[in-house]
Amino acid sequence: MSESAKTPLTGLKVLIVEDEALVSMLLEDMLSDLGCEVVGPIMRLREALAMAQDRAQAIDLAILDVNLAGERSFPVAEALEARGCRFVLSTGYDDAGIEERWRARPLLRKPFLPHELERALHEALTGMQAA
Repeated sequence: MSESAKTPLTGLKVLIVEDEALVSMLLEDMLSDLGCEVVGPIMRLREALAMAQDRAQAIDLAILDVNLAGERSFPVAEALEARGCRFVLSTGYDDAGIEERWRARPLLRKPFLPHELERALHEALTGMQAA
């Protein structure tokens, strides 16, 4: 059985936190192709934090760019974690820019391909990283 069959992505509400417009549009297209509903995108830390803290906003999963216009998105990760929402970190940098407590989370390295996005989403949903 494929990973896709184990954990369906169709209908999941996925928050995009990404400050680069082209990457954001790419993510929107890829998520739509996977059957996900896009929430956002959000380009700045303050707005992303407000969205993550708003429990009235339905979010099943999030993709967080680690560096948002020079600010780290880790406060958003904390807010999502507090509400039990899973997330994927996205970065064009190495692991040095990721705080130790978040290094076990699924990581999407830019540039990425659609199958890499799908794998990272499945990892976030199942709580397991691929080897």
